[in-house]
Amino acid sequence: MADIREWRVEDPQFWETTGKGIANRNLWISIPSLLCGFAVWIYWSIITVQMLNAGFPFKPAELFTLAAIAGLTGATLRIPSSFFIRIAGGRNTIVFTTALLMIPALGTGIALQSQETPLWVFQLLAFLSGFGGGNFASSMSNISFFFPKRMQGLALGLNAGLGNAGVTTMQILVPLVMTFPLLGSFGGEPVTLVQASGSLIGKIPAGAPTYIQNAGFVWLFLLIPLAFIGWFGMNNLRTEEVSPHIGSPLGAISKIMGMLLIGFIAAGVGLYLILPAPIGLGLPSWSKWLVLPSVIALTVFLLKLIPGEIKPNLQRQFLIFGNKHTWVMSIIYTMTFGSFIGYSAAFALAIKVIFGFSHIAGVDGVLTHTTVNPNAPSALMYAWMGPFIGALIRPIGGWISDKVGGALVTQIITVVMIAAALGVAYYMSAAYQSATPEQYFMPFFLLFLTLFAASGIGNGSTFRTIAMVFPKEQAGPVLGWTSAVAAYGAFIIPQVFGEQIKATTPEYALYGFAIFYFICLVLNGWYYLGPKAEFKNP
Repeated sequence: MADIREWRVEDPQFWETTGKGIANRNLWISIPSLLCGFAVWIYWSIITVQMLNAGFPFKPAELFTLAAIAGLTGATLRIPSSFFIRIAGGRNTIVFTTALLMIPALGTGIALQSQETPLWVFQLLAFLSGFGGGNFASSMSNISFFFPKRMQGLALGLNAGLGNAGVTTMQILVPLVMTFPLLGSFGGEPVTLVQASGSLIGKIPAGAPTYIQNAGFVWLFLLIPLAFIGWFGMNNLRTEEVSPHIGSPLGAISKIMGMLLIGFIAAGVGLYLILPAPIGLGLPSWSKWLVLPSVIALTVFLLKLIPGEIKPNLQRQFLIFGNKHTWVMSIIYTMTFGSFIGYSAAFALAIKVIFGFSHIAGVDGVLTHTTVNPNAPSALMYAWMGPFIGALIRPIGGWISDKVGGALVTQIITVVMIAAALGVAYYMSAAYQSATPEQYFMPFFLLFLTLFAASGIGNGSTFRTIAMVFPKEQAGPVLGWTSAVAAYGAFIIPQVFGEQIKATTPEYALYGFAIFYFICLVLNGWYYLGPKAEFKNP
């Protein structure tokens, strides 16, 4: 039976005889589904590097917009996704939202078969990749209902941690599948590399063929089986507390589509205002700091207009906005998870643009950034390590915080992040003014890994703080809300890197992030460690 109408997991006997097997089955189908979501959301970070290597006719700043578009859309879709389980059911939600990932995956594979595909097609596909970003909120909400309170930490940690590992899986898998004809003659012809590339195995010289289209096609091998496994293996919990009135599967899917459409409309408005012509209005770069809160507010406003059963559900959840700690923790979690997901999206392309070219003075003394560096490190060999460390260390951050307090751990990692960001800025600046930038690569790389590690520990410590500060009925919505706000880092960081590289001052991006980290240091210290703290080191 796909629909379960009795679910008493706090009853030890029910859990052991009935609940445990069902809950674990749903968890282990949920994890690869969420992993694919993260992969399709963030795969532009690797595809754009290979597009440069293969001579696609786009500027680096234009390619940075692809990761930024996917980032903003995915973050916005997390807001409606937080409410899917109650109105549509867990099985219906996870199966349908995972199946939706086939659209951008297939489209990306087809678009990459030709270098004549216009930029707007890639921008549209990046927009649709936002499906993957939104899936985190509904997936975490769903799994939380299957497990008893005493096991929530482990279950949610496995779902989130292994889901985050989709970034690393993608950064290892995509460069590998681009080296051979995955679909044979059905997959199309390879493109010839005009610059050296690489994978986990090693460097790939210029002149070698690359099957760049496989970066999209490979996910169909996972997504198609997962749609069937999810449909026949997952469950809707039709109890009063979880999903009492979901209607037919088609009805549930139509509700999901309607709410996703609201997210897409709000994200589309924001992107139209921010992106340069001819796609958008191209408002000044500072305007994004006003546009992003407006996108969030517009999404919430449009959701409130939905009639029927969704309205009271949302009104109950919106009580969290009256609590000042919701806003404090949203800012602090943006520092940790926003940095993790944003750097994941921008790291590979930053390595390529800064170290892949020799920065040589032209006849007028102005530096040029177009001469290929023959000694450049391969971005695709190194980029996966940062997200790998950040995802792997997240549960350790939570475990340490249980021992010594979450706010103290957050304070320490914030100091580390400020120092590492300033160090990265120094080496980035030196490399971007050098004819031999590779000499600065190793300190730049190690400091960036430090940023990833510190943000990963902070992801664990901030979630622990939220669980301690908020009452039980508010902790869940706050976790969903903060994860949505923080996910905008996947838009902000690639966008800021792109702007500053265009201005030939990439180090300014890191100076800006360091200032934001300092503000978070003050907030965390004042509210959770200071003498007037309402909660002491939660």
